[in-house]
Amino acid sequence: MKKSVEILGLPIISITEGRELGMSKTLLIDAKNGTVAAITIEDEDWYRGVKLIPYESVIAIGDDAVTVTNSENILTLDDAGDYEQLLDDNIRIIGTKAITKSGSIQGKISELYIGDDGKIEKCEITAPDGTTSDVTADQISIFGKQVTVIDPNGEKKNEPVAAPAPAAAAPAKETPAPEAPAKEAVAAKEPAAPKAEVKPDLPKAAAEKPAAKPAPAPAAPKAPEKPAAPAPKPAPKADPKQAAADKATEERHRRFLLGKKATRTIKMDNGIVIVEEGQDITEEVLQKAKLANKFIELSMNVQ
Repeated sequence: MKKSVEILGLPIISITEGRELGMSKTLLIDAKNGTVAAITIEDEDWYRGVKLIPYESVIAIGDDAVTVTNSENILTLDDAGDYEQLLDDNIRIIGTKAITKSGSIQGKISELYIGDDGKIEKCEITAPDGTTSDVTADQISIFGKQVTVIDPNGEKKNEPVAAPAPAAAAPAKETPAPEAPAKEAVAAKEPAAPKAEVKPDLPKAAAEKPAAKPAPAPAAPKAPEKPAAPAPKPAPKADPKQAAADKATEERHRRFLLGKKATRTIKMDNGIVIVEEGQDITEEVLQKAKLANKFIELSMNVQ
């Protein structure tokens, strides 16, 4: 059994490739089943987005490293469809209020104890007076985003209470995604505008020159010269499929970041603050980060 603090910050080692794959960053909690579903990692390609290792792919968690079979065990956000809902839920447990069914606040969850199979065996509660106590998994009814509901009397876990969890697991955030390709398709057609280039004026100029021939001016023969500037070519059309894929990826990252908190202050190049450390990530913050080209930096500094 390991504390969460004994897992986070450890290097991830591939035992078949003999190399370090990154550093463990956070625990992805499956609140409904009371387990750790995966470990998110940070590596040298952090700017490409979130990566994680399913807990079942972990061979062992030692004092100095987390071992896995190879780098193929690492999933990107695009490959982690089964974990997308858990990323959206963003249940942390540590820091939540521990409250009994009768409505008495016992303190805050300050630590997790995790078994070899990823099951959360018990939680440590720190009371307002600084004293600590443990509650086992059987004494916990619900792991929530802000509150963990417990039964300090040691009664068996109340399974029916967990029924509301699926309702929270069905947000209607998926609907914006289909609209993205339509918008991109319209944008892709816009480069056709250069076809409206007014080219017929040049022949007119040439047609008017014959009227000047009766004039004895010696400069008249130079007028029929063809213009050297060719008509501008239409800009190449964007690939609608690629644009749609990029938009879908951006939408997944946006949903992943919403509701999280910044772990440090992010600023624009001119010094204007996008988000303060500890502030919630909102749509406004995401828009500022995107306009300032700080989206990737923001995504790697949230919790």
